[in-house]
Amino acid sequence: MKRTTLLTALAALPLCGCAQDASTTNQTETAAMPATNRTLVVYYSRTGENYAVGNIAEGNTAIVAKMIAAKTGADLFEIKTEKAYAASYDVCIEEAKKELREDARPAIVGDVANFDQYDTIYVGYPIWWGVPPMCVFTFFEKHDWAGKTVKPFCTHEGSGLGGSVRAIRKALPAATVTDGLAIQGQTAQNDRPAAQSAVDRWLGK
Repeated sequence: MKRTTLLTALAALPLCGCAQDASTTNQTETAAMPATNRTLVVYYSRTGENYAVGNIAEGNTAIVAKMIAAKTGADLFEIKTEKAYAASYDVCIEEAKKELREDARPAIVGDVANFDQYDTIYVGYPIWWGVPPMCVFTFFEKHDWAGKTVKPFCTHEGSGLGGSVRAIRKALPAATVTDGLAIQGQTAQNDRPAAQSAVDRWLGK
Protein backbone atom coordinates (compact mmCIF):
# COMPACT_ATOMS: atom_id res chain seq x y z
CA MET A 1 0.00 0.00 0.00
CA LYS A 2 1.33 3.44 -0.86
CA ARG A 3 2.59 5.50 2.05
CA THR A 4 1.28 8.99 2.63
CA THR A 5 3.64 11.62 3.96
CA LEU A 6 1.80 13.54 6.65
CA LEU A 7 4.40 15.95 8.00
CA THR A 8 3.90 18.94 5.74
CA ALA A 9 0.31 19.61 6.64
CA LEU A 10 0.29 18.31 10.18
CA ALA A 11 3.65 18.82 11.89
CA ALA A 12 2.48 22.07 13.46
CA LEU A 13 -0.38 20.38 15.30
CA PRO A 14 0.16 19.58 19.01
CA LEU A 15 0.67 16.12 20.38
CA CYS A 16 -2.16 15.17 22.72
CA GLY A 17 -3.30 12.04 24.48
CA CYS A 18 0.08 10.31 24.31
CA ALA A 19 -1.79 7.30 25.55
CA GLN A 20 0.23 2.36 25.04
CA ASP A 21 -1.46 -0.11 27.25
CA ALA A 22 1.31 -2.68 27.13
CA SER A 23 -0.30 -4.69 29.92
CA THR A 24 -3.48 -5.53 28.02
CA THR A 25 -3.56 -8.95 26.37
CA ASN A 26 -4.57 -9.10 22.72
CA GLN A 27 -7.73 -11.09 22.23
CA THR A 28 -6.74 -11.88 18.63
CA GLU A 29 -2.97 -11.59 19.00
CA THR A 30 -1.86 -14.68 17.13
CA ALA A 31 -2.76 -16.16 13.79
CA ALA A 32 -3.94 -19.30 15.59
CA MET A 33 -7.02 -17.56 16.98
CA PRO A 34 -9.95 -17.42 14.54
CA ALA A 35 -12.21 -14.44 14.02
CA THR A 36 -15.41 -14.92 16.03
CA ASN A 37 -17.60 -12.38 14.23
CA ARG A 38 -17.49 -9.77 11.51
CA THR A 39 -16.73 -6.70 13.66
CA LEU A 40 -13.31 -5.82 15.07
CA VAL A 41 -11.91 -3.12 17.33
CA VAL A 42 -8.23 -2.39 16.66
CA TYR A 43 -6.44 0.14 18.84
CA TYR A 44 -3.10 1.51 19.93
CA SER A 45 -2.82 2.92 23.44
CA ARG A 46 -0.05 3.88 25.84
CA THR A 47 0.46 3.74 29.60
CA GLY A 48 3.00 5.67 31.65
CA GLU A 49 3.14 9.44 31.93
CA ASN A 50 0.37 11.07 29.89
CA TYR A 51 -0.66 14.67 29.40
CA ALA A 52 -3.32 15.90 31.87
CA VAL A 53 -3.77 12.52 33.59
CA GLY A 54 -0.35 11.74 35.07
CA ASN A 55 1.01 8.20 35.22
CA ILE A 56 -1.66 5.73 34.16
CA ALA A 57 -1.86 1.95 34.31
CA GLU A 58 -4.43 1.67 31.50
CA GLY A 59 -4.18 3.76 28.36
CA ASN A 60 -6.87 6.32 27.54
CA THR A 61 -7.61 4.80 24.14
CA ALA A 62 -7.70 1.29 25.60
CA ILE A 63 -10.53 2.33 27.91
CA VAL A 64 -12.63 3.62 25.01
CA ALA A 65 -11.77 0.62 22.81
CA LYS A 66 -13.05 -1.79 25.46
CA MET A 67 -16.26 0.20 25.81
CA ILE A 68 -16.87 -0.05 22.06
CA ALA A 69 -16.06 -3.77 21.98
CA ALA A 70 -18.37 -4.46 24.92
CA LYS A 71 -21.22 -2.50 23.35
CA THR A 72 -20.88 -3.99 19.85
CA GLY A 73 -19.73 -7.52 20.72
CA ALA A 74 -16.67 -6.98 18.52
CA ASP A 75 -13.38 -8.81 18.75
CA LEU A 76 -10.56 -6.73 20.26
CA PHE A 77 -6.96 -6.36 19.11
CA GLU A 78 -4.28 -4.14 20.63
CA ILE A 79 -1.47 -2.89 18.40
CA LYS A 80 1.84 -3.25 20.24
CA THR A 81 5.21 -1.98 19.06
CA GLU A 82 8.32 -4.14 19.23
CA LYS A 83 10.13 -1.21 20.83
CA ALA A 84 8.10 0.57 23.49
CA TYR A 85 7.93 4.34 23.51
CA ALA A 86 9.52 6.13 26.46
CA ALA A 87 7.52 6.22 29.68
CA SER A 88 8.30 9.95 29.97
CA TYR A 89 5.72 12.10 28.19
CA ASP A 90 8.28 14.67 27.03
CA VAL A 91 10.56 12.01 25.57
CA CYS A 92 7.63 10.19 24.00
CA ILE A 93 6.45 13.26 22.09
CA GLU A 94 9.93 13.75 20.65
CA GLU A 95 10.03 10.11 19.55
CA ALA A 96 6.63 10.55 17.93
CA LYS A 97 7.74 13.72 16.15
CA LYS A 98 10.83 11.95 14.75
CA GLU A 99 8.71 9.07 13.43
CA LEU A 100 6.30 11.48 11.78
CA ARG A 101 9.11 13.41 10.11
CA GLU A 102 10.59 10.18 8.77
CA ASP A 103 7.19 8.72 7.77
CA ALA A 104 8.33 5.72 9.82
CA ARG A 105 6.65 2.36 10.11
CA PRO A 106 7.59 1.03 13.57
CA ALA A 107 7.60 -2.75 13.80
CA ILE A 108 4.64 -4.26 15.62
CA VAL A 109 4.08 -7.65 17.25
CA GLY A 110 1.16 -10.01 16.73
CA ASP A 111 -1.58 -9.75 14.16
CA VAL A 112 -5.30 -10.27 13.66
CA ALA A 113 -6.36 -13.77 12.68
CA ASN A 114 -8.52 -14.07 9.56
CA PHE A 115 -8.59 -10.33 8.98
CA ASP A 116 -10.52 -10.84 5.73
CA GLN A 117 -13.55 -12.09 7.70
CA TYR A 118 -14.18 -8.69 9.26
CA ASP A 119 -16.51 -6.23 7.55
CA THR A 120 -16.53 -3.37 10.07
CA ILE A 121 -13.37 -2.28 11.85
CA TYR A 122 -13.19 0.34 14.59
CA VAL A 123 -9.71 1.87 14.66
CA GLY A 124 -8.61 3.66 17.85
CA TYR A 125 -5.55 5.73 18.68
CA PRO A 126 -4.30 8.74 20.65
CA ILE A 127 -3.72 11.92 18.65
CA TRP A 128 0.02 12.42 18.20
CA TRP A 129 0.95 15.59 16.30
CA GLY A 130 -2.51 15.71 14.74
CA VAL A 131 -2.57 12.13 13.44
CA PRO A 132 -2.51 8.52 14.71
CA PRO A 133 0.83 7.11 15.89
CA MET A 134 2.84 5.77 12.98
CA CYS A 135 2.52 2.19 14.24
CA VAL A 136 -1.16 2.38 13.26
CA PHE A 137 -0.04 2.88 9.67
CA THR A 138 2.23 -0.15 10.05
CA PHE A 139 -0.88 -2.15 10.87
CA PHE A 140 -2.78 -0.63 7.93
CA GLU A 141 -0.12 -1.74 5.48
CA LYS A 142 -0.21 -5.35 6.65
CA HIS A 143 -3.74 -5.89 5.32
CA ASP A 144 -6.11 -5.51 2.39
CA TRP A 145 -8.81 -2.98 3.34
CA ALA A 146 -10.86 -3.17 0.14
CA GLY A 147 -14.58 -3.18 0.94
CA LYS A 148 -14.06 -2.63 4.69
CA THR A 149 -15.97 -0.02 6.69
CA VAL A 150 -13.57 1.77 9.03
CA LYS A 151 -14.84 3.75 12.02
CA PRO A 152 -12.07 5.86 13.63
CA PHE A 153 -12.03 6.93 17.28
CA CYS A 154 -9.39 8.74 19.28
CA THR A 155 -8.43 10.17 22.63
CA HIS A 156 -6.95 13.66 22.87
CA GLU A 157 -6.46 16.62 25.18
CA GLY A 158 -7.85 19.46 23.10
CA SER A 159 -7.17 18.73 19.45
CA GLY A 160 -10.21 16.56 18.77
CA LEU A 161 -9.73 14.27 15.80
CA GLY A 162 -7.08 16.59 14.35
CA GLY A 163 -6.22 15.49 10.82
CA SER A 164 -6.54 11.82 11.66
CA VAL A 165 -9.66 10.94 9.68
CA ARG A 166 -8.26 12.62 6.58
CA ALA A 167 -4.97 10.75 7.05
CA ILE A 168 -6.76 7.41 7.42
CA ARG A 169 -8.82 8.04 4.30
CA LYS A 170 -5.63 8.71 2.36
CA ALA A 171 -3.97 5.61 3.76
CA LEU A 172 -7.01 3.37 3.09
CA PRO A 173 -8.49 4.55 -0.22
CA ALA A 174 -10.24 1.22 -0.84
CA ALA A 175 -12.14 1.37 2.46
CA THR A 176 -15.16 3.41 3.48
CA VAL A 177 -13.95 5.59 6.38
CA THR A 178 -16.74 7.15 8.41
CA ASP A 179 -16.70 10.25 10.61
CA GLY A 180 -14.90 9.62 13.88
CA LEU A 181 -15.34 9.87 17.64
CA ALA A 182 -13.04 12.00 19.81
CA ILE A 183 -12.98 11.70 23.60
CA GLN A 184 -10.65 13.58 25.91
CA GLY A 185 -8.16 11.33 27.65
CA GLN A 186 -8.95 12.82 31.04
CA THR A 187 -12.63 12.03 30.48
CA ALA A 188 -11.80 8.41 29.64
CA GLN A 189 -9.64 8.14 32.75
CA ASN A 190 -11.64 10.13 35.28
CA ASP A 191 -15.26 10.20 34.11
CA ARG A 192 -16.11 6.78 32.72
CA PRO A 193 -19.89 7.41 32.64
CA ALA A 194 -19.38 10.48 30.42
CA ALA A 195 -17.04 8.55 28.15
CA GLN A 196 -19.54 5.68 27.92
CA SER A 197 -22.33 8.12 27.06
CA ALA A 198 -20.23 9.57 24.24
CA VAL A 199 -19.51 6.08 22.93
CA ASP A 200 -23.20 5.13 23.10
CA ARG A 201 -24.28 8.25 21.23
CA TRP A 202 -21.72 7.68 18.50
CA LEU A 203 -22.60 4.01 18.07
CA GLY A 204 -26.26 4.92 17.95
CA LYS A 205 -25.89 7.23 14.96
